[in-house]
Amino acid sequence: MDAPSTPVLAVIYWLHMLATVTWIGSLAAINLLFLPAATRALKPADQLSLISALQKRLEPLAWFCMGVLLVTGLFQLSTSPHYDGFLSISTQWSLAILFKHGVAVLMVVVSAIQTWEVLPAIQRILLNKDKAGEAELARLQKRETVLLRVNLLLSALILGATALARVS
Repeated sequence: MDAPSTPVLAVIYWLHMLATVTWIGSLAAINLLFLPAATRALKPADQLSLISALQKRLEPLAWFCMGVLLVTGLFQLSTSPHYDGFLSISTQWSLAILFKHGVAVLMVVVSAIQTWEVLPAIQRILLNKDKAGEAELARLQKRETVLLRVNLLLSALILGATALARVS
C-alpha cells in the first residue's frame, strides 16, 4: 500500500487532534468548570438533572470522537516509520504508544460504564421522582463524578504518552 499524500496525512492528523481536543476538552470543562459551579449553585437533584441532560448531549459526541481517534490513529500508525509491530516494546516510542493505547482502552471502559450503567440508573431515579431514591441518587452522583475524574486523569496520561512518543 502506498503512503497517503502529505495533504491527506495532514487531514488525518488534524481530525485526530480535533477529536482529541473535543473529547478531552469536554472532560476538562465538565470536571474543572461545570461540576464545581453546579455543586455551588444547584440542589443535588437539580445538579443531576442538568448533568444528565449535558451528558446526553456529550455522550454521542464522545463516542464519535473515539471512533474518529481509532480510525485516524490506525492510519497514523500505518504510516509511522517508528511502528514495528502491534505489541512491540523495542523502543521508547513503541512503549509510549502501547501505554497510550492501553490507557485509551481504559477510557473506553470507563465511558461505557458511564453511558450504559450509571447514566441510565440516574435517569430511572429522576423519572420516578421518588424521595426514597435520594440516597441511591447521591451514590450514583458520586460515582459519576469519580468516573469523570478518572477519565480526565486517563486523558492526561494519554497526552503525556503522546508527548513521550513525539520526543522519541
